[in-house]
Amino acid sequence: MMARNFIGRPIARLEDHRLTTGQGCFVDDVHLEGQAEMAVFRSPFAHAAVASVDLSRAREAPGVIDAFCAADLADALPEIPIRLAPMPGFERFRQRPLAQTRVRYVGEPVAVVTAENRYLAEDALSLIDVEWKQLPAVTDAGSAACEDILLFEEAGTNVATAYTVGRGDIDAAFRVADYVRRENLAVQRQSPFPMETRGLIAEFDRRRPFLRVTGATKVNYFNRQWLAQAFGLSLEAVELVEVDVGGGFGLRGELYPEDYLVPVASRRAGRPVKWIEDRREHLIAANHGRELDGVVEIAATASGDILGLRATLHADLGAYVRTNGGVALTRSVQFLPGPYRMDAFFCDVRGVVTNKTPAGTYRGPGRFEANFFRERLIDMMAADLGQDPAEIRLRNLLRPDELPCALGELVPGEAAAILDRGDYPSALQRLLDEAGYDEWKTRQGEIAPDGRRLGLGIACFVESSAGGPPETARIAVAADGSAELRVGASAMGQGLHTGMAQICAETLETDISDISIRHGTTSLLPSGGGTFHSRNTVMAGNAVRDACETLREKCLDLAALRWNTDRETLEYANAAVRRTDTGEALSLAELAVFAPQGLWADGSFDNRKTVSFSYGAHGALVAVDPDTGHVEVQRYVVVEEIGRALNPLMVDGQAVGGVGQGIGGALFDRLLFDAEGQPLTTTLADYLLPTSTETGRIDAVALEDYPSQANPMGFKGAGEGGIVAVGAAIGNAIVHALRDDGIEVTATPFEPVSLLRLLGLGPEREGTQ
Repeated sequence: MMARNFIGRPIARLEDHRLTTGQGCFVDDVHLEGQAEMAVFRSPFAHAAVASVDLSRAREAPGVIDAFCAADLADALPEIPIRLAPMPGFERFRQRPLAQTRVRYVGEPVAVVTAENRYLAEDALSLIDVEWKQLPAVTDAGSAACEDILLFEEAGTNVATAYTVGRGDIDAAFRVADYVRRENLAVQRQSPFPMETRGLIAEFDRRRPFLRVTGATKVNYFNRQWLAQAFGLSLEAVELVEVDVGGGFGLRGELYPEDYLVPVASRRAGRPVKWIEDRREHLIAANHGRELDGVVEIAATASGDILGLRATLHADLGAYVRTNGGVALTRSVQFLPGPYRMDAFFCDVRGVVTNKTPAGTYRGPGRFEANFFRERLIDMMAADLGQDPAEIRLRNLLRPDELPCALGELVPGEAAAILDRGDYPSALQRLLDEAGYDEWKTRQGEIAPDGRRLGLGIACFVESSAGGPPETARIAVAADGSAELRVGASAMGQGLHTGMAQICAETLETDISDISIRHGTTSLLPSGGGTFHSRNTVMAGNAVRDACETLREKCLDLAALRWNTDRETLEYANAAVRRTDTGEALSLAELAVFAPQGLWADGSFDNRKTVSFSYGAHGALVAVDPDTGHVEVQRYVVVEEIGRALNPLMVDGQAVGGVGQGIGGALFDRLLFDAEGQPLTTTLADYLLPTSTETGRIDAVALEDYPSQANPMGFKGAGEGGIVAVGAAIGNAIVHALRDDGIEVTATPFEPVSLLRLLGLGPEREGTQ
């Protein structure tokens, strides 16, 4: 009997039948006995002092069970922790779940109402009386840096972090350069905007005591630790339960004020409490992403060899630094040099607080921004030097013989990241071939029969994946031979069930239909790392492999004991142990019955010291209407070296989905605020997103020429490579399409009004990012 091979097969996702037939269970599908519902009273001002909060009328409203503000809590709720990129200085700007004497952004929680249903709770919010003293708002990074208005007077500054990093002699590189170009570049504030808004249900049993939170996801074990600490409970007394999730993209699953407020409401009410976020709340209260601007300079020889890159970057972190708010800033710096050969790099970095919603991560945090800055500048350099944009990239991309290559210590407190093996020029060449670049490079700016201008833009990238804490798994075989696989990771729509079942089935050499997957609930395993940084296939996958290989060893030991023979006469194959001398066999089911304490094994994978790096290139063919400023993406190609494809169908889906979101970031998504810090994009009438008619044809090519050496199965992350260079490729394509007009795009998104303004035809836009 042949061994079963599942890794690398395009197996249809196992979870999809349940989801597409309406059998999914999302947090708002869960209804518990005695359940109440919660609503949050949020600040209507971007910056104001809170003199008093009067809840008396709200408490008397029909159906209201409870209402509370910070003053009603015996102990102040703790500050929300910083999970990633804990830069020095951030500790001064952390947020408590309820505002006490000051609010710093529109949407900040001030009070909570618990009622018999959501409608009654929402009605009671209008009866809350707050005495406010409105304060001037700081709405952009430049104003924040001037520090005429301080958000945190006790900190004495609006600068949350400031540092410099680099490598080589940047001054010498610019001193000897034949060519220098300097540009102001910016990426707008966006929302990751998952289809499903946030939601939680808390059950706080004060008698035991015990806290169960349903609707958790992403980093459940981390969140459990901090919730246990906040409520004075042991880890065993806190359970986070995961249900189906309608998208995450960096936003969902971090600790927010509501993660504390829903348990508090349940503890006070003595019954389960549910909270479901509406779309306006989501746009003003859930973490925002991106928003980075700066001055970037490139130095090169007359022939186009890049000598150095230097930048001054400013990030708007919003009103508070919470959970992962520093990630986009630190990774923008780390990935600014990209996949290119350059001896010198320098960056002056500053992150400031403003009266906007706190920042977090959005798929490809920092990478989207860094690639846009660098790849636009390289295209400008190519034009200035009279060279082809593809040729100048091929000239400067790191070659196979130059890899591995140390990036340098570009993130304070982290060791220098090392780009692993690869062939960057080959990946770009594959992109050029797939996109038909040789034909299009002579047709840039061509006018189509309908009057639109055509252009093809390219961009290169390198992307890290699979960092963070260890991941865990447990495999257990039942008496019928079926296996239950538990993993510490969370499902965010990326096909966790399918991928882990494929690895398990191949390693145990059993049928994939005999494997069931359980995940994301903290009662299943002692610990888990969670789902972020494109880490599931690498981290959870290798933990599953480790557990299954350990189980195979246990099977050999059990069989040796059962037959009273040496292990050397045994072999494991096709879900059974066989004697090489007699041909007798014991199946997994038989071994499970024989095992004194059951047939199970734990596995783990720790990758904290070394991450994997994927790389590749993007190409966008666009048609631009110079009369309206409308941009159509007619075709998009993305090529990415992912080491090894676990499931080609899912890899393709991740890439195509990433490109779709990237097109949104390049052409549509934009969060705007007025001068007083009021959000102007709070509904889908204001906040535009691409649909399938705006994304055009997307072709994704996954290369498997350089398996990762950082994990046994050679996987690299494939969740973010599709989005990270979209803004750069489309921006370059627009410039090529409008080459006769001599414009340069230096800020995303490339909206019609922005392009018309560049063409001298459009008005100034109201509002700030």
